[in-house]
Amino acid sequence: MMIFSAMLNIRKTLTKEAFVKLVLKWNDTSKYEYNIIPGIVWNGEYNARWGTDSLWLQIQEYRKKNIIAVRYEKRDDKGIIWDTDYVMNFAEHRMSVRLDRSYAPDALNTDTKFSTPHFITLLIEGGYLEDDGDLSVGRVPLIIDENHLEMIADVINEKKRYQLPAVYVSKTYYDEDPVDVKIMAGRLKGVAHVLVQECIGTNDMLRNMCDSRNEYYGAVGIYYPNPSFSHRKYLYRGDTDYDEGLMEKVIRAVINYSNSQTVDSLYTWQGVSNALLKEHLDVSLKEREKADTARRKAEQDAEALLNSLDEEEQRIREKALADARHESDTLIASYDQDYQRLRNEVDELTRMVEALEYENQGLHNKLAGTDAVPLLYMGEEKDYYQGEIKDMILSVLNNVLSSLPEGSRRKDLVNDIVSANDYQKLNEQRAETIRKMLKDYTGMTPKLRQTLEDYGFVITEEGKHLKLTYHDDERYWTVFAKTPSDHRSGRNNASKLIKTVY
Repeated sequence: MMIFSAMLNIRKTLTKEAFVKLVLKWNDTSKYEYNIIPGIVWNGEYNARWGTDSLWLQIQEYRKKNIIAVRYEKRDDKGIIWDTDYVMNFAEHRMSVRLDRSYAPDALNTDTKFSTPHFITLLIEGGYLEDDGDLSVGRVPLIIDENHLEMIADVINEKKRYQLPAVYVSKTYYDEDPVDVKIMAGRLKGVAHVLVQECIGTNDMLRNMCDSRNEYYGAVGIYYPNPSFSHRKYLYRGDTDYDEGLMEKVIRAVINYSNSQTVDSLYTWQGVSNALLKEHLDVSLKEREKADTARRKAEQDAEALLNSLDEEEQRIREKALADARHESDTLIASYDQDYQRLRNEVDELTRMVEALEYENQGLHNKLAGTDAVPLLYMGEEKDYYQGEIKDMILSVLNNVLSSLPEGSRRKDLVNDIVSANDYQKLNEQRAETIRKMLKDYTGMTPKLRQTLEDYGFVITEEGKHLKLTYHDDERYWTVFAKTPSDHRSGRNNASKLIKTVY
C-alpha cells in the first residue's frame, strides 16, 4: 500500500553521480542504526545492489530514457515489507519519491505524525529543488508581511496558483501562531509552501484585497494547484496554546493531495523494471533474427557446396545438413516460445501492477480528508461502487440543510461536514442519466441495457416483463414492461428505480 508519493522538480545541477552519492548518504546517515546497510562501496556504475535478503538497496539505469531508479527495501520481524523508491528522470529533471508497505490488517491506520522523507531534506540542503515560481521549495515557513500581501491575495482570489499547495496560516486573536509553523513546514517539506501571517495588523488590508475571503484569527487555508480541488479552510479551536489537532488535519490534507496525483509508470520502480525487461527481450529478439539470417546464408552456402560433390558425398552431406537444420529449427522454435512466454509474463505483470495502483488509489480516496478518528464507522453494508455509501450519506445531509434553522448549531455542523467531505453527487448523476434514458421508453434498447448493466442492474426476462435487480441483491428490484402501452411508463420506471437504489 502506498504511504507517500510526491513528484519533485529538480535542478540540472543534480547529476547522476551526485544523485547516487546522495542516496548513499541518506543510507549512511539514517538516525536508526538498524536501517543502515553497512559497508557500501560504490564503483561508479549505475547498476548495483547491496545488502541482504531482508534489507537491501539496488540501483538500476534505464539509458534509453535517461532514468536512474533506486529501491531500498526492508522486511521487518512481522514479515511486513517496506519499500522506499527514488526515480530520477534526468531528461525531464523530475524525481518521484515514494514510500510503500505491504498490506496488513492495520494498513489503513496511517501515521498521524507523518513527515515527508528525510531524503527531501538532503535535496533541499544540496540546493537541488527547483523554485516554484517566485517561491523557493524548502522546509521553513515564509512570513507574509505587507510586502507579500499582493501575492497571498492573488492566491486567495485564485489569480495565482503554484505547483505545490499553498498553506496560509493566519495569526490568532492574540496575534500568535495557532500551530507550530516551523514543525508544520518541516513535516511538509517539498510538498507545500507554508505561508505565515506576520501580524494581525494586516487583516483589514488583506480583507479588502480579497473581498473578505481570507483566513483570520488562527484559521488555516489550503489553496491547491489543481482547480478541481476546492479550497479547504480549517478553524482554530484553541485558546492560547498550539492546536495540535488543527496541524494534523492540515498536514493530512496536504499529504492526501500529494498521494492522489497521477504518476507515469516510468516514475515507479516497477515501471522502470518492466521497461528494462522488455528492452532486454527486444534485444534478444534482434539477436535471434540476426542468427536466423546467418543460418539461412549458411544453408545457401551448403547447398552450393553440395552441388559440387559426387552422389555419395552429397547424400552424406544432405543428411548432415538436414539434421543440423532440424536441430536449428527446434532451438529457434524453443526460443520463440520462451520469448513469447516472457513477453506475456511482462505484459501480465504490467496489468497487475496497474490494477494494484488503481486499488491503492481507491484506498487513498477513502482516506482523503478524514481526521485521525473517524466521525462514523462502517456498518455491514458495502459499497456497490466506489464512494456510494459516503455519497449517499452526504446526499441525505445536504438535502436536510434547507430545513434547518439559520444560525443554529445543527445547521452549522451539518454544513461543515458536507463541505469538508468533497460531496460529488455521484448518486444524483447516475439518477439523472437513468431519468434521461427512460424518458421516452418504448422497450429495452441495446444502449439502455448496456447503461443499466454498467450501473449494476442484472436484467432477466419474466414473461412479458423484464426484472431489474440491483447488483443481484434481491432487496432492490423492479420490473419493466417489455412493450409498454402507456407513454408515461418510462418516467414511472425511472421514478421507481431511482427511489429504490439512489
